Amino acid sequence: MTKVRTGWTLAIHGGAGSMTPETLAADEAERALAGLRAALDAGGAMLEAGGAALDAVAIAVRVLEDDPAFNAGRGSVFTWDGHIECDAAIMDGRDRRAGAVAGVTATRHPIDAARAVMERSPHVLLSAAGADAFSAEQGLEQAPPDWFATPARRRQLDEIKARPDLPFDSGMKYGTVGAVAMDATGHVAAATSTGGLTAKRWGRIGDSALIGAGTYADDRAGAVSCTGSGEHFIRLAVAHELTARRRLVGETLGQAADALIAELSALGGKGGFIAVSPQGDALWRFNTPGMFRGLARDGGEATVAVFGEPVGTA
Repeated sequence: MTKVRTGWTLAIHGGAGSMTPETLAADEAERALAGLRAALDAGGAMLEAGGAALDAVAIAVRVLEDDPAFNAGRGSVFTWDGHIECDAAIMDGRDRRAGAVAGVTATRHPIDAARAVMERSPHVLLSAAGADAFSAEQGLEQAPPDWFATPARRRQLDEIKARPDLPFDSGMKYGTVGAVAMDATGHVAAATSTGGLTAKRWGRIGDSALIGAGTYADDRAGAVSCTGSGEHFIRLAVAHELTARRRLVGETLGQAADALIAELSALGGKGGFIAVSPQGDALWRFNTPGMFRGLARDGGEATVAVFGEPVGTA
């Protein structure tokens, strides 16, 4: 059955974390907000032209991966051993196809590698050397290690290694990026990309690359992209749980989101998420002082923010 045009909605995030109006430098904030605007412009143009939600979230995340203001692609954080390992995932709500990569080191746009896994392989998740090899075999644009690295991220690693007594997520700004969209035909999609946690060890993989934990899309319920202390999002399967509450219990997007952020907080988890419904409702929730985020709708003016009301638009 053909779906009737309902307009489009695009929400994005650039990570939640410990930043406050007093601690976030004005120039740093403006660079991040400019990056969010660029991502909304790219994804919004795709949707305005009648493009699919899947294409819109992919291009929005690609823009953010190229922006060193965020912890994804260029500007990703360093592992304890001084390497950069990126994770990404993408999911199409039309048929729940999904693709993801973890621990990739050479693909300029990890989200492209995730999409290639979905569309050109029989698998959902590839990791480490295998994912890098697959990416190269598919002809995706590669980049050397120094392209991903920035002096600011190196300083963050040095600061954490100088204080190994601190909790691993103390003072963190989870700069993971993500996008969710509903297109003009009512289909939804989600995409997430990250460099993970500064000073992560032992091949640690967070929630971003795990379908159902940090990324999920289902035309029956909505699309979700998460950012924060990944171990807690994995334990709660936040992205899938939010859509399941809508589909199985009949909760509104807001009710389901409220329940999940409360559970996350009860477990001691930090972070937030963005979500969109097949009806075009959009929201964000976060329990940290701030979250870089943006929203654009068919016929409306795009908005971006870091601080302010944490409960979003629905």
